Amino acid sequence: MTPTSKVAPRSRGSFLARDAGRVPVREAVMADPDSMVRWHEHDYPHPLARWHTHPEVEFHLIRASTGLTLVGDHVSAFRPGHFVVVGSGLPHDWISDLEPGEVIEKRDAVLQIHPDRMRQLAEVVPEAGEAVRLFDSAARGLEYTGPAAVDAAGHLEAVGTTTGAERLHHLFALVAVLARAPADQRHTLATARLARSADPGVQQRVDTVLRYVTENLASDVRMSHAAELVGMSPSTFSRFFQRAAGRGFSDMVRRLRIVHACRLLAETSMPVVEVCYAVGYTNLSNFNRQFRAETGTTPREYRRAAP
Repeated sequence: MTPTSKVAPRSRGSFLARDAGRVPVREAVMADPDSMVRWHEHDYPHPLARWHTHPEVEFHLIRASTGLTLVGDHVSAFRPGHFVVVGSGLPHDWISDLEPGEVIEKRDAVLQIHPDRMRQLAEVVPEAGEAVRLFDSAARGLEYTGPAAVDAAGHLEAVGTTTGAERLHHLFALVAVLARAPADQRHTLATARLARSADPGVQQRVDTVLRYVTENLASDVRMSHAAELVGMSPSTFSRFFQRAAGRGFSDMVRRLRIVHACRLLAETSMPVVEVCYAVGYTNLSNFNRQFRAETGTTPREYRRAAP
């Protein structure tokens, strides 16, 4: 899309104060007694929308809004129609751009299934082996694009409105679309699996830090302040964050800023220097250097090539 109008960067809202008193835990996915899968939808903000993990494989569709995707150590931008399969135990989060007080209704459609259920089914129904192989291939997260994402979204939505054999039809049609998607419509996300952690304190701390960073991308983000927020010394925090998030703190901040800059360059007509300041850089030369290091191109070249 060619930028046609200047759009100011949107605020991500103030989540930190709200999250400070809430202790997120590993999501306990409540099984549906009438189905082998759990299907649900939710608004944003929502208690489920945080950095978290669970043993279930998750099929996740973003219906509305733009923002940042975090899957393992992967960071990228999302738009409506974004479709991802998250492997068992892989941490993930989607952070939408929000106006103050804004709520995005039914932002997410989510299908979750414990991989053991599919493995047990495959023991008596060999055709289910295709789903088991898909679940294994999603260990680092898979994003789908193009026709595969459109077809997958249709079947995911249909799972939520059907029951019985018809629901199973759409479930396995969804699996078939994803398992057989062309290579150019299927992209592995994280570079490495993160160690699973059942410690709610770990997820709480990472979630708090990610909210602090994303809410302050346009200003001065300091590791010392992030460490203070989670009650650690800077040296202890540095080791903790690398281990828990899969990226060093400064690397994560840089990646989040450049991804946000990419979205502003593609979707607005903001001058490059304003984009530089909007994502927290105070020096244009440094911004250009960091942008090229992350994307392989300059901000102006990126804008010219944006669809």
